Amino acid sequence: MADRLKDMFFTNSSINQFADTIRQYYPEFNKDKFVNSIFNDEWSSKELKEKMYHTTICLHETLPENYKQTLDILIKIAPFIKGFEAMVLPDYVEQYGMENWEISLPALGHFTKYSSSEFAIRPFLKKDPQRVMTYMNELAEDKNERIRRFASEGCRPRLPWAMALPEFKKDPCLIFDVLEKLKNDESEFVRKSVANNLNDISKDHPELVLELCERWYNKTEKTDWIVKHACRTMLKKGNKRALLLFGYGDSSKIKVKKLTLEKKEVVIGKNLHYSFQLIISTEKAIKVRLEYGMDFMKVNGKQSRKIFKITENTYKPGIHSFSRKHSFIDMSTRKHYEGKHCITIIVNGDEMANISFIVAAPDKKGL
Repeated sequence: MADRLKDMFFTNSSINQFADTIRQYYPEFNKDKFVNSIFNDEWSSKELKEKMYHTTICLHETLPENYKQTLDILIKIAPFIKGFEAMVLPDYVEQYGMENWEISLPALGHFTKYSSSEFAIRPFLKKDPQRVMTYMNELAEDKNERIRRFASEGCRPRLPWAMALPEFKKDPCLIFDVLEKLKNDESEFVRKSVANNLNDISKDHPELVLELCERWYNKTEKTDWIVKHACRTMLKKGNKRALLLFGYGDSSKIKVKKLTLEKKEVVIGKNLHYSFQLIISTEKAIKVRLEYGMDFMKVNGKQSRKIFKITENTYKPGIHSFSRKHSFIDMSTRKHYEGKHCITIIVNGDEMANISFIVAAPDKKGL
């Protein structure tokens, strides 16, 4: 996937279009110098982000030395730059605008309408979190949904592929005012960011997030959706307070029996088929969150667990049978290794039954 993205963007065509757009607003722009400096001997070996950084540097070397003058040009061209190439504009602010906050912060707000400034804002947040969060609170009331989303996404403590925000991991309180403003936003795009932000915070401060979620839950459909997605990591970890919030309570009268595997060995590239019975001894129907934990063998010879959801439902007293499968096909996000694995059935956060099996390489089966 990364290789495909690397080849999709920053092509000869897109860079030339980028340069032509700049020249419309800055006729003195030396297009040949810009293009030639980008496509140097190392260009083809660069990853996607490296290409973006390199393009930013080349842009800096060919635009005016005066930061404000250059920023004015970039603001004008922003609506016309498409694709990943547009990320160069906020990256320019990140690299060269740290000494000019009064114009850099509004520029990031402008650029995020056409690309995303959630990565570029983070050095500013590290340097002066109070000042930036005051600005983010203003953006949370903007009429543009991309800007409102930026107000939340830009301050996520654990934004993937982005610079970490250790101060917000330690104390996320400055974030909550922004999230309160956005909790009933009309845009699902914005609300999803609020949920992801809260999920980030829950990894370091589960009790703070649970307190907020308990206040928000059962108020509106919008906040109910946010709360459920915000609690996903805590639910996977079996956090009892989070489970109880959604009605998944005592599992003492629930048992898992007859956990069996179709085969005790599965070949990489094939499926593991398993079945079990859920026995409910309550007097009335009960809400059940049913999951399984898979202890994968890793390349270092140690096991690492990942949780997968089977279902969430309400079940009457009695015996309920389940048959499921788990794929051991290698993916870009997960590679499988030979060795002992284990599957565990989890009910409302409690481990109920487990069974071990072997994962084998295809060549051992003559495949």
